[in-house]
Parts: sequence; C-alpha cells; structure tokens
Amino acid sequence: MRELTLTDMDRLVALDEAERTFQMDEEAFRSFYEQTARPLWNYLARLTCDRRQADDLLQDSYYRFLRSTATFENDEHRRRYLFRIATNLARDHRRRPDTRAVVVSGDDSDRLLESSAGADGTSIESRLDVTRAMSQLKPRERALLLLAYVQGWSHAEIAQSLGLRTASLKALLWRARRSLITALKGERRSGGAR
Repeated sequence: MRELTLTDMDRLVALDEAERTFQMDEEAFRSFYEQTARPLWNYLARLTCDRRQADDLLQDSYYRFLRSTATFENDEHRRRYLFRIATNLARDHRRRPDTRAVVVSGDDSDRLLESSAGADGTSIESRLDVTRAMSQLKPRERALLLLAYVQGWSHAEIAQSLGLRTASLKALLWRARRSLITALKGERRSGGAR
C-alpha cells in the first residue's frame, strides 16, 4: 500500500464535502427539476427579458441550489428557496455595470410570447403590449407580479422568496399593478411602437 500525500488527502476531503453538500439523490433531483425547470425558466425570462440570460441564470440557480446546505421542510419550501436563489442571481446580474440596460429585441419578445402563450385566446398584440409594459417596470415590481399572478404564490411565499416583510407585500403589489397599468396605458397610446 502506498502512502497518502497531502494532495491525495485534499482530494478525499473535497470528495467527502461534495457528497455531504448534495442533499438530493439523482432521482429526487430529476423529479424536482422536471417540476420546477419550466416555471423557473419562464420566471427568469420574464424577469430579465432575455432568453439567453434566463438560460444562464437557470443553470446557475440549480448549481447553487445543489451546493446549498439548507434543510427543507418539504418540496414547496425547496421550490421557494430555488426561486429565491434565481431572484437574487437576476438582481446581482442587473447590478453589474455592463448589464444594466436590458432591451427586448423583436425575436426575443416573440419567443417569450410563444413560451407564455395561454389557451385563453388572448391576441398576440395584447400579449406583446403586456410584455413591453412589463419590461418597463422595475425588476422588483416584475418579480412581485410574476410570482403573485403567474406562479400563484401567496403573500407569505413571495415575502420569503424576495426577502420582504409579509405586511408590506399588499402595498407593494398594489404599486406594481398601478405601474403596470400606467405602462399599459402608455403602450396603448403609443400603439406599441418604439
């Protein structure tokens, strides 16, 4: 038997840490991923108004989620934690000086509309108006509206995910809706032209 070197010991410690870090086995993660990947990607795409950025943030969100040492009460708690990671990553990305200005190109907005097309028969024009109006909102307002009305989260879930007080959420959602209405009125007056 050969002697172990410091490098060998470092590798063993790193492998042990990696095994302790991942709290889900492969099958559990696969199931969790299948349940959450599409809603999380849609959330990130709408939040950032950039499909490519949503792809990158989705991957980074799952990576950080898997590396987390947090303990979870149930799958719902796990899902909210994943969305919180994604929201924080999007916020951090927005704060970088080279990524502050986000413009929705025609191709990206069309693909966003296709990915969020509903069965309710709404026209493409009205969905495009909403997409443009949402892109004019502050990122926190977008996140609030998306979590409340697209994901269907409760005020407590949103507050926990975004790090806000539950008591202030009703007022924040009201302001976000008012901002969206104002932006929609501006879209309709301008005829959606930019």
